[in-house]
Amino acid sequence: MEKLTSGGGYGTEDPTPPIVPTRKPPRTLGGPVAAPRQPSVEALDSPTGSHVEWCKQLIAATISSQISGSVPSDSISRDYKVGRRPDLRVSKRPDIRALRDGNKLAQMEEAPRFPGESIKAIAKDVMYICPFTGAVSGTLTVTDYKLYFKSMEREPPFILDVNLGVISRLETIGVQSHGENSCGMEIVCKDMRNPRFAYKKEEQSKLEIFETLTKHAFPLSNDLPLFAFLYKEKFPVDGWKVYDPVAEYKRQGLPNESWTISKINSNYEVCDTYPALLVIPTSIMDEDLRRVVAFRAKHRIPVLSWIHPESQATIVRCSQPMVGPNDKRSKEDEKYLQTIMDANAQSHKLTIFDARQSGVAETNKAKDGGYESESFYPNAELTFLEIPNIHVMRESLRKLKEVVYPVIDEAKWLSNVDSTHWLEYIRLLLAGAVRVADKIESGKTSVVVHCSDGWDRTAQLTSLPMLMLDSYYRTIKGFQVLIEKEWVSFGHRFAARIGHGDVNHANSERSPLFVQFIDCVWQMMRQFPAAFEFNELFLITILDHLYSCLFGTFLYNSEQERVHQEVQTKTVSLWSYVNSQLEEFTNPFYVNYENHVLYPVASLRHLELWVNYYVRWNPRMRPQMPVHQNLKELMAIRYELQRKVEELQREAATRSISSASDRGSSPSHSSTPLHTTV
Repeated sequence: MEKLTSGGGYGTEDPTPPIVPTRKPPRTLGGPVAAPRQPSVEALDSPTGSHVEWCKQLIAATISSQISGSVPSDSISRDYKVGRRPDLRVSKRPDIRALRDGNKLAQMEEAPRFPGESIKAIAKDVMYICPFTGAVSGTLTVTDYKLYFKSMEREPPFILDVNLGVISRLETIGVQSHGENSCGMEIVCKDMRNPRFAYKKEEQSKLEIFETLTKHAFPLSNDLPLFAFLYKEKFPVDGWKVYDPVAEYKRQGLPNESWTISKINSNYEVCDTYPALLVIPTSIMDEDLRRVVAFRAKHRIPVLSWIHPESQATIVRCSQPMVGPNDKRSKEDEKYLQTIMDANAQSHKLTIFDARQSGVAETNKAKDGGYESESFYPNAELTFLEIPNIHVMRESLRKLKEVVYPVIDEAKWLSNVDSTHWLEYIRLLLAGAVRVADKIESGKTSVVVHCSDGWDRTAQLTSLPMLMLDSYYRTIKGFQVLIEKEWVSFGHRFAARIGHGDVNHANSERSPLFVQFIDCVWQMMRQFPAAFEFNELFLITILDHLYSCLFGTFLYNSEQERVHQEVQTKTVSLWSYVNSQLEEFTNPFYVNYENHVLYPVASLRHLELWVNYYVRWNPRMRPQMPVHQNLKELMAIRYELQRKVEELQREAATRSISSASDRGSSPSHSSTPLHTTV
């Protein structure tokens, strides 16, 4: 396989670094805003700025509002059915023209709904405190899927649409101003924004809308189903059929004489967080396997993720060994890893990449965890990748949110981003992934990857090297398979890390591991813009629906839980939506670099903050012409050029046949087929 560096060279040891464009952040309106600082365990979604500033904004918005009089109690409606509109009938004979205008306005303000979505509450004369353009008054609608705010004060109408799954926490604050009691609501979101609203406290409708929002934003905490189980959209493509583990292993050339596809975990009895089908060494005996299971944390034994088509070097994933403070051994585990090494005839070594910091791995011994001793695994080389844990990553994203929302300090932009260490952790992940990929490709050596439990950093450090090594995973379908395989089926704890439908925002299990993975993919796309079939919108769409609970793809913590909840029969797959409109997510510059290995430059000088994702809520950070629109136009041009090429090829072939017929069977003339590419 050829090596493709980010500088464009093949097989070079010192690639030419890519030119990294610099972005100067524009100045934004207003000063820093917000609410009380939270303890670090709650830090992922803590509001920014001061409580006093939040009060000032609320008062200013309330005073400047055009709200007059009290809002009647029927300004809020509950439990609307799909397709029904608010009842605008009045008891007295109305003015027909006024009624017509009122109906038209109500229809314009009504929230659009998905099949299965129903309106739960509506409140009028609510103020949205926009940090960029100021306060605006409009109608706030809450459904069982989203919060929808629309103001007709501006042209075009101002719309704010927030799906409830993205909400981490809700906060209210009361302020008295000029004799009126006002109330503010801050919606702390997981996707780097905190929308704020203000309304009069006396109005019962506004109090009810907060209660309704709380209830449906955290359905599992209120004994309600996640919206994915209510969503009834029909798509022409069934996304649940994207990943077939047997077909994927067959694509890799498995099973073979050294590796077998085992059903030993078909009932999830060996390991309840692993998939039903596992690829393990052919020669391992059941009794030995049971002892290996007992020696690995959470019973996550070493299993194959990927095999090199030529060298047969493998990427194997697992959890930490249960060594403990007394340095316990397992002869069966040592033999098992030796068998993995022996399956690759190209090397007499096995490299174990432990994602953790070495000091943390040593500390884990006190908790009966630990790492492989090179004394007990004589042909193994142990390497620590020094990547911090999930709590450090959560804190890093919290700091990044403070930097990018709602106000950007232009003078300190670079230093503020650097202080979050977010890009440093992205660099560590990419550097570790490159080491794994290079050990497989250049060293022709099998690798074992683990962290503590084998479902967080392990997933990052198996999927990223697989993306570098195997061009199939750089296609739209292949990337879906990669996510389904290495993240979903192998038990990344999406429910715990994201907190779907759970009101407990302070849970220390929350962490943005999957967001980091997608960020790393974006960094690779930036360095290799023609190597991926999908575009940036594809990645952003995946992250949006990581939180949304619209689809069943990322729900729950394991394959076993999804089977128990009947996710595949009761919910829709994200890939059904994506694969029904592939033109939206296709990269027009894509070239299939088959059998090429991508080695991104894992240096801070060549990494960049993903502004189009993390800072997308700031209108001044968006390009005048959306990048997505430019890509769609380029795709249309590409399709048209391909069509013309095919027409010319057919015409040339027809002329060639006609010319050959005219010349008869003369041996002195021959035709050369025409091959044209765009």
